[in-house]
Amino acid sequence: MKLVQKVQQAQRRRWRVRARVAGVAQRPRLSVHFSNKHIYAQCIDDTVGQTLVALSSLSEGMGANGVKANVSGATVLGAAFGQLAHSKGITSVVFDRGPKRYHGCVKAFADAARQAGLEF
Repeated sequence: MKLVQKVQQAQRRRWRVRARVAGVAQRPRLSVHFSNKHIYAQCIDDTVGQTLVALSSLSEGMGANGVKANVSGATVLGAAFGQLAHSKGITSVVFDRGPKRYHGCVKAFADAARQAGLEF
């Protein structure tokens, strides 16, 4: 499969998920992105187009914990993100997995965020 086809198929999956998932002020969208080296997560209010909470493996304190783009790193970042969002007053979110399947790192991040107090 050509690289162009892979990128196009990933974009179609991303659009398909985003067609069903939208964040509002009461229930923002929790978007998670995994690159080869890092993990990025943010809560977004789509009605205003504003990021409410953001955390990544590049953030302060996360690099010291050895957070990488694997299952253990996703668990650590998910727990930290859940605590940060809960401290900002966000208790329930809509989960946006992007083009990734809900298993492995994505599932580990979601489970850790749930255990930290987020509902989705």
